[in-house]
Amino acid sequence: MDKKRIIKKIESTKFGNRYVNDPRYRTTFSATFSFAFNIFFSLYNVLLGHFSNTNWYIILGIYYFVLSVMRLSAVLHEKKANQKREFFVMRFSGALLIELSTILGAMVLIDAKKNMATKYHEIVMITIALYTFTKLTLAIINAVKVRKTYSPVLITIRNISCADAAASILALQRSMFASFGDSSAKDVYIMNICTGVAAFLFVLVMGIYMLTVKKEKFYKKKEAQR
Repeated sequence: MDKKRIIKKIESTKFGNRYVNDPRYRTTFSATFSFAFNIFFSLYNVLLGHFSNTNWYIILGIYYFVLSVMRLSAVLHEKKANQKREFFVMRFSGALLIELSTILGAMVLIDAKKNMATKYHEIVMITIALYTFTKLTLAIINAVKVRKTYSPVLITIRNISCADAAASILALQRSMFASFGDSSAKDVYIMNICTGVAAFLFVLVMGIYMLTVKKEKFYKKKEAQR
């Protein structure tokens, strides 16, 4: 069965037709689906940090929890979208992303002082890596699809996904070095700090953009696109 026939079969259902042809619905549905899993993942990190006496994982769990609540909030507001509400969601989420970047900064500082990471079994690491790269791939695909929509809510959901992926990559790198790394302790230390600082700056810049973008210029671009 070729790709066109598969898509046609999906479109034959009410849900499938809307999911395939409505980018806004597709983005919000994906965000809603990932909410429950991210809550579970945040709880897992908090418990891991508690039982291993590692503040790094507790902070990471809090980071994921806040991102999950932000994503759900954006989805709920999307259902009652208007310009004023959309920009409120965007600016509020931007302020939270700036706060979350400070959490990433705290994680980098903890890493710089203690340089602690949890070792996992090979199968567990493969699962974590698959999950992380799936999130990264979906974030990239979502970013490309949302790039020219000029919808504040969709941009908010996109940036939340990117912030989620940034932290996941940092956590994956630390665990991979701890589980498989043959590099020297100094090289691992430098790589973790560099990746942490890059993630911190990435989330900070996204938050500043969402908080400071001008509504008038934003909608001028949207009108020019039509």
